[in-house]
Amino acid sequence: MNSISVNKFRENLKSFIEQVVTEHIPLKVTRRSGDDFVVLSADDWAREQETLYVLQNNDLMKQIADSAASNAKNKGYLLTAGELDEITGI
Repeated sequence: MNSISVNKFRENLKSFIEQVVTEHIPLKVTRRSGDDFVVLSADDWAREQETLYVLQNNDLMKQIADSAASNAKNKGYLLTAGELDEITGI
């Protein structure tokens, strides 16, 4: 994560915002008082919230672990060629 001063951020607000939104890289803004903050796009914030929800949900994490174990043993549902084509858009 890149870090810049609040003064530099203020001077180039539009370009920094555009960079954060298009490159999906959060930007840490430092202040003299020590109270730093992070700028990130709304899409990235929503994605982070979804990830936190899954990680905090024990039932979902168990399903993921069970699925990974089944996959490692080559057991579980295998996609047909048609289903795979539909998913990948080929």
